[in-house]
Amino acid sequence: MRLTKRFSLLAAAAAFTASTAAVAAPTFINILTGGTSGVYYPIGVGISQLYSKGIDGAKTSVQATKASVENLNLLQAGRGELGFALGDSVADGWNGVEDAGFKAPLKKLRAIGGSYPNYIQIVASKESGIKTLADLKGKSISVGAPKSGTELNARAILKAAGLSYEDMGKVEYLPFAESVELIKNRQLDATLQSAGLGMAAIRDLSSTMPLNYVEIPEDVVAKIGNDAYQAAKIPAGTYDGQEADVPTVAITNILVTHSDVPDDIAYQMTKLLFENLDQLGNAHSAAKDIKLENATKALPIPLHPGAERYYKEAGVL
Repeated sequence: MRLTKRFSLLAAAAAFTASTAAVAAPTFINILTGGTSGVYYPIGVGISQLYSKGIDGAKTSVQATKASVENLNLLQAGRGELGFALGDSVADGWNGVEDAGFKAPLKKLRAIGGSYPNYIQIVASKESGIKTLADLKGKSISVGAPKSGTELNARAILKAAGLSYEDMGKVEYLPFAESVELIKNRQLDATLQSAGLGMAAIRDLSSTMPLNYVEIPEDVVAKIGNDAYQAAKIPAGTYDGQEADVPTVAITNILVTHSDVPDDIAYQMTKLLFENLDQLGNAHSAAKDIKLENATKALPIPLHPGAERYYKEAGVL
């Protein structure tokens, strides 16, 4: 009788421990961003703070990466729960465009929603004499990490302007911060950066030396022939010494997850994001351009069912 009772107590204790462990199991949310001097990273930090406070048992982390292409490949492999990526890269990932850095179609990708636009920002040292896209011929330029979202943007824009890498004096494939350091040291003439407005690397450079801000005219934007690219302007005063609006290209960023993320977690991720946009705007001014009414527009991949549930509740679907 005592032995039976002891076994019963042990079984009950084991069951209690198992149930407690199940309840207490943490939810890991790894947020894939970009370089620390870009815009993805500070906004990613802001989102991680929302999730760690708002999702029970959430353990959040923020990973600096080479941005869009790497983020999408990591999400497909289940090595992150949320990632930032440019809209054209997301479409290429879904379709498995090898030249864009995708060996096979990434069919696990799911959208949390559209966020703020990236602006193509081409800046050159004033002493380089570069004022237009045509002036880039024979000069040195950095176009972002190889097959990154930024570098894919660079290829598309130069092609539309009738230029190629072969026309340049030298092409460097470097992240934002390293590109800026080379310009400061007179080892590079220009850099093309795809990011939110007011990014740290260009702010730093503009406070250090006089710059020219290179326009991308509307006729060049039209020749790109991709709906992901829209004519836009960098407002005057965004950077030191930038006295006029600069015509350029904008491309929507998409917050991406994958199909293995549970519906309830994806729902909470979406809800917390769009119900705390004021707080997120404090992480970086670019986040102030995230709008709920734009979140479900022109997405090149399916919405995650959890995100879809939130948008239906919010009345935007």
